[in-house]
Amino acid sequence: MKTSPRHAAFRRFATFDGTELFYRHWAAPASPEDGSERAVVMLHRGHEHSGRMEHIVQELGLNHFHFFAWDARGHGQSPGERGDAPGIDVLVRDVDEFVRHIADVHGIPPHNMIVLAQSVGAVLAAAWAHDYAPPVRGLILGSPAFAIKLYVPFARQAIALRVGLCGNFFVNSYVKAGLLTHDRERIASFKADPLISRAVSARLLTGLHKLSERIVADASAITAPVQLFISGSDVVVRHEPQHRFYNALPHPLSERHVLPGFFHDTFGERERERAFVPMRAFIAAVFASPPERGATRLPVPAAPSLLWADRLGPSARVHKQLETPLPLFSLRGLGFRLVRRLLPLVGPLSPGLKLGRETGFDSGATLDYVYRNTVGGRTAPGRLLDWVYLNSPGWTGIRHRKELVEELLELAARRLRAEGLPVRIMDIAAGHGRYVLDMLERIGPDGWDEALLRDIDPHNVETARRHAAERGLADRVRCVVGDAFAAADLAAVSPRPTLVVVSGLYELFPDNGPVLASLQGLAAAVADGGYLVCTNQPWHPQQEFIARVLTSHRGGRPWIMRCRSQAEMDCLAAEAGFVKIAQRMEKQGIFSVSLARRTSIRNADAGDNDTPRDNGAS
Repeated sequence: MKTSPRHAAFRRFATFDGTELFYRHWAAPASPEDGSERAVVMLHRGHEHSGRMEHIVQELGLNHFHFFAWDARGHGQSPGERGDAPGIDVLVRDVDEFVRHIADVHGIPPHNMIVLAQSVGAVLAAAWAHDYAPPVRGLILGSPAFAIKLYVPFARQAIALRVGLCGNFFVNSYVKAGLLTHDRERIASFKADPLISRAVSARLLTGLHKLSERIVADASAITAPVQLFISGSDVVVRHEPQHRFYNALPHPLSERHVLPGFFHDTFGERERERAFVPMRAFIAAVFASPPERGATRLPVPAAPSLLWADRLGPSARVHKQLETPLPLFSLRGLGFRLVRRLLPLVGPLSPGLKLGRETGFDSGATLDYVYRNTVGGRTAPGRLLDWVYLNSPGWTGIRHRKELVEELLELAARRLRAEGLPVRIMDIAAGHGRYVLDMLERIGPDGWDEALLRDIDPHNVETARRHAAERGLADRVRCVVGDAFAAADLAAVSPRPTLVVVSGLYELFPDNGPVLASLQGLAAAVADGGYLVCTNQPWHPQQEFIARVLTSHRGGRPWIMRCRSQAEMDCLAAEAGFVKIAQRMEKQGIFSVSLARRTSIRNADAGDNDTPRDNGAS
């Protein structure tokens, strides 16, 4: 279905670190009858660039849609060393920045967007949908590179080992143009294109593999409808992870299409109309359905399936499994029991392990020790054990989470100052208060007015009070005992805070009822226009180990966590009256930190333009 050729406008946008990425915009020659602007956002495959996707714009024939396609950093006309980026997480965040840029500059809200992506771009799109829970109308993924076929035995392990020992290096692609497509014109243009990068950095390859494993394993957290195309004769990526990914997708409009005889360049194959026909039907279907309740950035009632995810969702099933004892003579059960028996023997050698066993591995005291990140121990084995403990994935992620919390607190404080509003900060579960006090010192005495640090543990409150006094902040920082889940108590706080932080709290409680009550109490405490900084844990690589081995501060019971998807957390916040305007993701994907604004229904109905956002450069 070809239409009159469209011509692209060449543009650039500044992503979060100031890097200006190149993109193409093909304007829509017509508008839908309802006057709403719609867009297809395209992400190219590895080695390529946005120009290689122009044929999709011309051949799909969607006259009512704008098309946008970027050059990922290190590709095409975007800056950066060819085939490289600082990390795979940076590319995922770039996707979020690109979509936000389109919404802000071109006036097309995310719930009127479809994201179409191939290969590596499809992995980035899936990871973005998982980690950031964007309110897009749907995803179209072609041959996602969840598992690249490396024909040399142990090649992936060798690459990872060399990166760990020697740092980053580059790997040349073994894939020739004739193995990507049967289309002779596409083969010739691939060979002649000077913008195609033939090599890829090893750190991106290893990062892509880790990211793909996480996303495939937790695909049930992706709430948007997904249309998946699998190339039947693909020699570049494996099929099995693509099928596992699709089988876990929860949305009823999701589709899977296996295309026999297709090579890896799914949307550039000679018979690509076989993909475009169902693609047009899918786009029509998802736009015929209203956006999911709770999926927009407006504080409308959330979808019951997400509000009740603590009872009905996949994470609830995992939580119940972790609460169930393993069979007495199972290998896993024996292994976990052995580790539990060893802890009392080796734990005293490591100050961190000793503190965790005494106070709980989720206690404020343990968290403060992790934040300090100073290896202790009287003996060399003890110091080694403590180093291993402090550098476990969860504790590494928590330290990065602390940096992200401080970053968004500082951002919100600057915005309040710019709007002429007081900066009154409240932390409802401050523990020892280290990250808030660090942030207050960082922004300086003129950047805030007062702070209220609450915690249910009197010992934590007294420690936070002492830390504030040691920093000379006692006259402006109040530390009091308070229950983070007492909604009425939170709502009655005076003077009313303008910036509330909840860090590392809701992740410890599997039930949504208390979390929603706490958020509703905060919404009553914060005036319209105030901010909320809130953390979440959508995934953890050691979830079972923690549940089977470590103990909580609550009576020494097993520390059994339930991971909340980002979509679930966003829906809980939206139900209480908070609109997410920015998000940061910890590098491993374990933690997220969101910045939300308290917005009344009346103000939200005025539209997204009334809600400021973080462009990453402020």
